[in-house]
Amino acid sequence: IESLRRTLLDLFRAHGYQLVSPPMVEYVESLLTGSGRDLDLVTFKLVDQMSGRLLGVRADITPQVARIDAHILNRSGVTRLCYAGSVLHAMPGGTGRRRELVQIGAEIYGHGGIESDIEIQRLMLQALDLAHCGQLQLDLGHVGVFRALVEHGNVVPELELDLFQALQGKDLPALRELVAPLAQEVANALLALSELCGGADTLPEARRRLPDYPEIRGALSDLEQAAQALEHDAARCSFDLGELRGYHYHTGIVFAAYAKGHADAVGRGGRYDEIGRAFGRARPATGFTLDLRDIAAVGRNPQHRRAILAPHSNDSALREAMARLRAEGEIVIADLPGHERTRDEPAADRELRLVDGRWQVVPRTSPR
Repeated sequence: IESLRRTLLDLFRAHGYQLVSPPMVEYVESLLTGSGRDLDLVTFKLVDQMSGRLLGVRADITPQVARIDAHILNRSGVTRLCYAGSVLHAMPGGTGRRRELVQIGAEIYGHGGIESDIEIQRLMLQALDLAHCGQLQLDLGHVGVFRALVEHGNVVPELELDLFQALQGKDLPALRELVAPLAQEVANALLALSELCGGADTLPEARRRLPDYPEIRGALSDLEQAAQALEHDAARCSFDLGELRGYHYHTGIVFAAYAKGHADAVGRGGRYDEIGRAFGRARPATGFTLDLRDIAAVGRNPQHRRAILAPHSNDSALREAMARLRAEGEIVIADLPGHERTRDEPAADRELRLVDGRWQVVPRTSPR
């Protein structure tokens, strides 16, 4: 997990993302401001013994990063941020899920175009590739389609929530009952959302079956551009227009990556342009998050980097050779005297040996 954390943070850094480290514990009103209100039920709470105020243990780092962008940095241009840290859930997200996740992710603030959506999706796929997660499927959706239907259909908030839950649960009988009072065009479109999922033919079918509202045209165009841009990124793209994950704070494209043989998503993300509104700056934003524990379990664990064993000596030339190799990224272990060497301790496949008056790396001989 630590090796993955370092590798992925280096990947983010190479793409210009700056690391931020929000606190694990904050006052509840800070943690649950804005989009964070959806996290209320999964946030552990405790009383601050000094002030008597209610504290919370963070359940998601994304709202904290949005506050950093809005207040601490307060930049006017594009800002790329990344993070890595533990989060705690009072209620696990599903059967067999853990309460503690090691969350890592990246966010782009200040750009509202499809280009930043594509950049963040591509970065997530690269991260999962570095984690050796194998063949990936990227599911793309867009909450703007459902929002447009709700708006044009003059759907009241209570019905909107019921429709949302029926679509998320793929409950077609309940959905048919809920859309009955609505205008035929909107009702038919909402029913179609539950069926508009699959491969490349999904978007042409959506254009045939959904109303020609400007918001829907734009959403389908964004999905098409994203899929075309990512076709060479080692992932198979599919679409699900009934996927409304994070509907209460997402505003555009949403996406999830799945690894072969695993039912749960290994990475999730989307656009959430309103996330900073509660902090006074509703900047465009898009990002993704991964659970390092999950992807470490899913990934094909690569062979650990082998080490070079060096004899214990005060020879200055040997110390220089060890320092040079470490600077080049090699693991060099000093073989401390006074213990019996075994075949698996230390885990070295090479050793430093004095050959013709020079310390050289050679294949390790069997322990004696």
